[in-house]
Formats: sequence, C-alpha cells, structure tokens
Amino acid sequence: MIRTEYQQDIIQWAYEQAHFIRSGQFDLLDREHLADEIEDVAKSEQRELASRMAVLLAHLLKWKYQPERRGNSRRLTIKLQRKALAKRLKNTPSLKPILAGSEWQEGMWNDGVVCAMKETGREDFPETCPWTFEQALNQDWLPD
Repeated sequence: MIRTEYQQDIIQWAYEQAHFIRSGQFDLLDREHLADEIEDVAKSEQRELASRMAVLLAHLLKWKYQPERRGNSRRLTIKLQRKALAKRLKNTPSLKPILAGSEWQEGMWNDGVVCAMKETGREDFPETCPWTFEQALNQDWLPD
C-alpha cells in the first residue's frame, strides 16, 4: 500500500490513519503527526469556547452601555450564546477550568471589548470584566 504523506494531502492521510487504527495496523501509523492533530482538536475546542465567550461578553457590554438599543434581537443573541456555551461545557467539561484561568479571562474580555468597540463606536468600556463568568453564563442575568 502506498501511504499518503501528511504534507501531501492531509484529508487522504487522515482517512488512511483511521483505516490503520480500525484494522489494527498500528505499525503503519504516523504517530507524531497523529498526536499533533489530536492536540489540535483540543486547541480548536478551546478557541471556539473563547470566541463564543467573547461574543457573549460583547453583547453584554452593548446591553449595559446601549440601553436605548435593548431589544429582543440582542436578548436572543445573548441567550443563544449562553446556550451554545452551556452545551459545549456540558459536552466537554474539561473546558471549564479554562474559564477560571486569569489569562484566558483577560483574553476573552479583551476580545469582547474590541468587538463591542467596533460595533458601538464607544471606547469607554472597563479594562477588566466587571462580572463573574458565572454571571455572564447565567440565563437569568443581565447587566443593568
């Protein structure tokens, strides 16, 4: 069997690696690249969590700092982001500690602020998140 090189065609390579695993041909596995790809899956999940949290924080900021624009659309966006985050955290509970990490929290907050600044034209948002992440994720909570 001619094996596909990782750099040549990653999709074909992935199918071959899956075939080797399923058929017990472990000696044919490209272990180094396979390990890298598995780690990339975890990193992708972390990026998705951070991205969704930043979007949620941006909408909470807009809710608080643009009370005249509060409406069902904004409320629905907040609700949907919270549901998506809750589902992701339920399906991958190992992501929960990431929310507690100060470096991650700072990054998500900064991304949320940048998003809110672009969408509102305002630049007077707090430097640090004034809410706990538990509040931000709470379906019944909105900043006044």
